[in-house]
Amino acid sequence: MNTPTKLTVSRIVLTIVMIFILLFPFYDIGVEFPRLLIGGIYVKSEYLVAGVIFLIASLTDFIDGYLARKNHQVTDLGKMLDAIADKALVNSALIILAVQGFVPAIIPVVVIFRDTIVDAIKMEASSKGRVVAAIGSGKIKTATMMIGLVLTFFYNLPFEMWNLRISDFFLYFAMIMSIVSMIEYFNLNKNLIFKKKEESEGI
Repeated sequence: MNTPTKLTVSRIVLTIVMIFILLFPFYDIGVEFPRLLIGGIYVKSEYLVAGVIFLIASLTDFIDGYLARKNHQVTDLGKMLDAIADKALVNSALIILAVQGFVPAIIPVVVIFRDTIVDAIKMEASSKGRVVAAIGSGKIKTATMMIGLVLTFFYNLPFEMWNLRISDFFLYFAMIMSIVSMIEYFNLNKNLIFKKKEESEGI
């Protein structure tokens, strides 16, 4: 297991820790995270802790890919774990924050629907011996989504002090880019997807 793969595994572990902090009923065991007053806004410190963990995990997403390409350490195991780690991190954060009222429900619905379609396209392409590479719009979607989620964990500070919903802007922009990238993935691979059907019809 090389360094990029170890970083990917660490992202999965950090995701589990983040989920635990956000969902475990600490009050049942007499533990309570303090509320902090920051810039005139009361924030729950567990979200700040989870936000720091999410930020660190997000950085590993960029670092492991960079190291894998730079050191020629791209492996099938690494690619598989990276895809799992990315979706586990972002989608779990989206779902939890939506349930707890920090994120509009439409955003995780669209993002998870998009991921399902894109994964299906990649699996179909793989079954026909073709690897579907990441595209620019998908990378923009991932980067803006992570920025939006980090800001959401941090209560949109410092922008919230000026009533600027920058976190929502990044989240909605990422949702739009999810749709754009899904359409691009389909257009780039539609001939491959329908290849068998076309051959059977003699086209």
